[in-house]
Amino acid sequence: MNVKFNIDEIFEMAEQIERNGQNFYRSAEKMMRTNSESQKLMSLLADMEIKHEKVFADMRKDILKSDKIESILNPEFDPDGLASMYLHSIVDGKVFDLTKMPVIENETPEGILKMAIEREKDSIIFYLGIKELISKDFGQDKVDLIIKEEMGHIVYLSDEIKKITGE
Repeated sequence: MNVKFNIDEIFEMAEQIERNGQNFYRSAEKMMRTNSESQKLMSLLADMEIKHEKVFADMRKDILKSDKIESILNPEFDPDGLASMYLHSIVDGKVFDLTKMPVIENETPEGILKMAIEREKDSIIFYLGIKELISKDFGQDKVDLIIKEEMGHIVYLSDEIKKITGE
């Protein structure tokens, strides 16, 4: 039961990360020049974060319904519990705190985009830990898809920085 609660807590944090991502991008969208490519990108990324939150929420519901925790956990990984301890360090805010919104007021568009890249990187690291903790049957492929989309966000954000800076 303790492990099940901990996994629930981890997925709850994943949902919160996605909500914060959406809020970040919506705030950034308002700060970008009207009808600019940067503003459109912020809107697109916010919409994608909503979809990611739903995936994690659905997975979390499945966890709570599951009678057998063994069907959720990846039996081939983490015999020493390191991934679990790492994820709990993140949940406790000891590694980095993805639950807090960064302050973007008075930031340049380039600064906002760089902040977004850092948050995307931190999210990917967290999701890689989740992926390793759960079994293939439970949804590693769903987490993989989100990781790939988050990597794509970094590419979009990097390309937008290049456009802004003229590089």
